[in-house]
Amino acid sequence: MRAWRKALSGLLAAMMVISLAACGSGGNEAAPSGDGGGAKSGEKVKIVYARGKDVTGATLKIVEEFEKRHPNIDVEFREMPADTGQSHDQYVTMLSAKSDEIDVFDLDVIWPAEFAQAGYLLPLDRFIERDGINLDNYIPGAVEAGNYNGQQWAMPKFLDAGLLYYRKDLVKNPPKTWDELLAQAKELKGKGGTQFGYLMQAKQYEGLVCNFIEFIASYGGKVLDDKGNVVINSPETIKGLKKMIEIVRSDVVPQNITTFTELETHTAFIEGQAPFTRNWPYMYALVQDKNQSKVVDKVGVAPLPAGDAGSVATLGGWLTGINKYTKHPEEAWEFVKFMTGPEGQKITAIYGGSSPTYLPLYDDPEVQKASPLFSEKEYVEAVSKAVPRPVTPVYPKISDIIQIEVSKALAGQQTAEEAVKNMEQKLKEVLGK
Repeated sequence: MRAWRKALSGLLAAMMVISLAACGSGGNEAAPSGDGGGAKSGEKVKIVYARGKDVTGATLKIVEEFEKRHPNIDVEFREMPADTGQSHDQYVTMLSAKSDEIDVFDLDVIWPAEFAQAGYLLPLDRFIERDGINLDNYIPGAVEAGNYNGQQWAMPKFLDAGLLYYRKDLVKNPPKTWDELLAQAKELKGKGGTQFGYLMQAKQYEGLVCNFIEFIASYGGKVLDDKGNVVINSPETIKGLKKMIEIVRSDVVPQNITTFTELETHTAFIEGQAPFTRNWPYMYALVQDKNQSKVVDKVGVAPLPAGDAGSVATLGGWLTGINKYTKHPEEAWEFVKFMTGPEGQKITAIYGGSSPTYLPLYDDPEVQKASPLFSEKEYVEAVSKAVPRPVTPVYPKISDIIQIEVSKALAGQQTAEEAVKNMEQKLKEVLGK
C-alpha cells in the first residue's frame, strides 16, 4: 500500500495543537468563459491568496513554483490570524460586503457549507470537469467536506484525522475494537510508569464533538443523513455514546478527563502516563522530541478502535476555495488547481509537514521522507477512512448542541438515550426539520 516517513515538523505541531483534503498540473489551459473577468491575452494579473499564519515557508514555496509556471499571474500572499475563529469572522465581514480584495482563500473543513449557502464561494464543478480532475484520487471525506447541495465549492488541501497512539514497549498488538482497548487499558494501567490506561479529549469544546463522531460512527450512527435530515436518534448512535460514556466513566482514564483537550492529552502521553491515547497527527512530532518526550522511539500509531461498523476517524484539515466576487476567476482556479493538486500538495507535505489529501502522493519517495507517519500503513488507512463532521451551514449551532448534551451524559446527568433524544429535538429546531 502507500507509505509515509521524518518527523512532522515541530512547527506544524504548534500550529495544530489547538485542534485541529485536487489534481491537475499547473499548465496554462484555456479558462472557461463567464463569471466575469479574467485577463486579456498577454496581460499580467495579480491575485490575492489568504490563509492563516504559516511558519513553515511552504506557502511561499508554492507561490514561487506557481509563478514560474504561470509568468502571467502574480500571487500576493495575505496572512490571516493564526486563530481560526478570528480568520472566519474576518472572511465573513469581507465577503458579506461582496469585497473582491482576496481571490483565493483556505477554509477549515467545517466552513464550506456555511460559506456556500451565504454566497461567498464560486462553484468549482465546471472547472473540475473541464480540466479532467479525478476526485477519486482524493481522500473521500476531504472531498465530501467541500461538497454542499451536490456541488463542489472547495478543493481539499491537507488533512488531519483522529489516530490511536500506543506504547510499543507495552502493547504487543494494538486493540482492534473499543472493548479490546478498554480491556488492554485496564491491564496495562500502572505498568511501565503509567498512571492511566487511556487518554482522549472529553472537555466541552469542539474536540469533544470529534471524539463523539468517532464513537457513534464506528457503530453506524450519524448526526445527519446525506440529505441533511436529523437521524441522530438511532440504536447505533445510542450504542456508540454508551461506549463513550463507559470509557470516560471508567477507571482507565484520569478522573478529570472532562477537562482534557489536545494539550492535556499530549502532555500526559509524552510524559509516559498512559499506554494509549487518541489524538491528531501533530502529536507524532512531540513524542519524538528528545527535549521533552519520555517515550521517544516507543510509540506506534494505529487506526482508532472499531465498533460494530468498523473504525472511523473524524476529519480535520483545510480546503481551498475561490471568492465568488473575484475579478479573476480563471487565474484563481489555476492557482487553486496547482496548490491543491499533486505538485502543490507535494510542496505542502515536504516543506509544511502536512498530510496530503491526494492519495497517489503517498507513493512518492520524497513525500515518504517528509514524515515517519507517511510511511505508516496504518496511518494511511486511518486518514483514508476519515469522515467529516456534519456538512451544514449552521454547523456552529449543531456543535454547541452536541457539546452540551454529550457533556451532560458523560457527567452522569442524563442517560445516552436522553442525550440523543434531546439532541434530536434541538437539532431539528435549528435545522427547521
